[in-house]
Amino acid sequence: MEKLTGKAKKYLRGLAHALSPVVIIGRNGCTEQVISQIDEALTAHELIKIKFIDYIDEKKEIAAKIEEELHCECCGSIGHTFTFFRQNEDPTKRKIEF
Repeated sequence: MEKLTGKAKKYLRGLAHALSPVVIIGRNGCTEQVISQIDEALTAHELIKIKFIDYIDEKKEIAAKIEEELHCECCGSIGHTFTFFRQNEDPTKRKIEF
């Protein structure tokens, strides 16, 4: 996936405004189970929100780790909630078009 432009990120943030967080990172942190849950959510929805309840001081590092491991991109963050996007590889299953 190529890098998102500023305009694309702004469009995705607008779409994500009405979404609720799908994954919550709590006291156990970013475990392999959480990573697999995020991967499944990105495959199903393409655009998801992740909320940090714990590990607030390390949220940017964890977001970078998620981006690197799952080949997705962070579109934005507000407070302790981050928005991630990964376009489906199958063009027929894509939900968001630019």
